[in-house]
Amino acid sequence: MQTATFHWISNFLEAQAAELGAATNTQLAYGRDLKDFDAYLAQHDRNFANATRGDVEDYLVYCDAKGLAKSTRARRLSAIKQLYRFAFEEGLREDNPAIQIAGPGQDKRLPKILSEEEVDRLLDAARASGRNQTDQLRNICLMELLYATGMRVSELVSLPIAATRGDPRLLLILGKGGKERMVPLSPPARAALAEWLVVRDRQDEDNRVKRKPASRFLFPSGGKSGHLTRHRFYLLIKEFAVAAGVEPSKVTPHTLRHAFATHLLANGADLRAIQTMLGHADVATTEIYTHVLEERLSELVLERHPLAKEGTRKPGGKTSSDGQ
Repeated sequence: MQTATFHWISNFLEAQAAELGAATNTQLAYGRDLKDFDAYLAQHDRNFANATRGDVEDYLVYCDAKGLAKSTRARRLSAIKQLYRFAFEEGLREDNPAIQIAGPGQDKRLPKILSEEEVDRLLDAARASGRNQTDQLRNICLMELLYATGMRVSELVSLPIAATRGDPRLLLILGKGGKERMVPLSPPARAALAEWLVVRDRQDEDNRVKRKPASRFLFPSGGKSGHLTRHRFYLLIKEFAVAAGVEPSKVTPHTLRHAFATHLLANGADLRAIQTMLGHADVATTEIYTHVLEERLSELVLERHPLAKEGTRKPGGKTSSDGQ
């Protein structure tokens, strides 16, 4: 990678982190995408500074020919557009060659959903899991908070313990772009959090006695991040699924977020309130859960309604299995 190209990418990523609070994973993804675009340009004797709209479009065709998914191509175009918007604002270019290019779009798929009964089984499995009581209290706190708040998994595992010290009925969550939101806690979540905080306070006191620094995270870990990793929690939740007899492919941290929203909506919650609790910038993002609910209701009608089953009644009072 040429020096000029490196500076374009590094300066862009620094601006993303400073101005938008872009998460580390987001920055890494942008960096990989832009390096791939740079390598493609270099093969055609072009670079970020002199690439044209045609070069960007040719790159997208190249990505399509490689068999990259629509979501990947859309993300790469987004990274390129944002890079050139940054370059234009910084005076590195007098134009944005990608501004009018339409993305490939994404296939909209409804998220997998878990029933309330399946979630209850997962919570029971978490309550019985772990090598000792400390593990059990941590695991049930993780699951109760996730289901009660609909947090993103990154928000959950990196939750500062200070965020839990205020009103026990509410939790302060730091979301994307550094935006904070207050989310109410259910009674089971409050109880699980209170029990876990007793353990956490004891851990911090032990550390003070040993002259070790206290962790600032609610779910600390000895790893580099200082808190439970997303990967470790992903493995935990799969273990809970197996123990609960729930299909593991249906269970991820994100499906618990979907369950939170869908179950609230099914029980009469306002869509705008759900938007606020999920931390969605646009209510259109939250509206997918209305489609999930509609699809589930349709399935229930087809599965449970007596007229949808064999041997159902026909006009005149006879069933399809009655004799003539």
